[in-house]
Amino acid sequence: MYVGVDEAGKGPVLGPMIAAAVRADPESLPADVDDSKRVAPDRRREIAAELRASDAVDVAVATVETAEIDAPDTDMNTLTVRGQARAVRGAARAGDRVVADAGDTSEDRFARRLREFATDTGTAESVTVDAAHGADESDPVVGAASVVAKVARDARMAAIDAAYPDYDGVGSGYPSDPTTRAFLRAYVADHGDVPPHARRSWSTCADALAAAEQSGLDEF
Repeated sequence: MYVGVDEAGKGPVLGPMIAAAVRADPESLPADVDDSKRVAPDRRREIAAELRASDAVDVAVATVETAEIDAPDTDMNTLTVRGQARAVRGAARAGDRVVADAGDTSEDRFARRLREFATDTGTAESVTVDAAHGADESDPVVGAASVVAKVARDARMAAIDAAYPDYDGVGSGYPSDPTTRAFLRAYVADHGDVPPHARRSWSTCADALAAAEQSGLDEF
């Protein structure tokens, strides 16, 4: 039994980043658990529910909200470590081995920083941490964590979407999503600013604000 940890929502312009940790014996996991990107949405939700309901599995989720993401004194690697560490502290026990999907170009550096952050409060001071790129594909427990994180992130996006019934949906939240970009443009046109759930430090938000300002100048 060991802990796998991963995150979802690192790149979107809307919504939080969600990290999840799963403590389990791989044999206790659903046979089709995998990297969340390779599991159909309905099945992801089923797997996440099965994991949470199982007495043989511990699950912890941590949220990195947009205000923290936009803070000028941080960076995405640190935010990823911080989010994963919070999830680890919610699931790990002393002596556990932790396997993480590395969120840094250096796997060793990410593992070292994750252990430092995870043990900052002393709740998991004796854990060991390994990190690898693609661990969500190669390690079933990390894959389980990626599914839990993705399902939690999707639930938050559904709640954000429901908060804006006057618009034609917020989309996935990713900058490449035309629905997300259209929502941001329409919201800025209506309110003169990006919505509270947007990462205003992302260039997508800056582009929407600049386009609205230029449109106002053109009308003037």
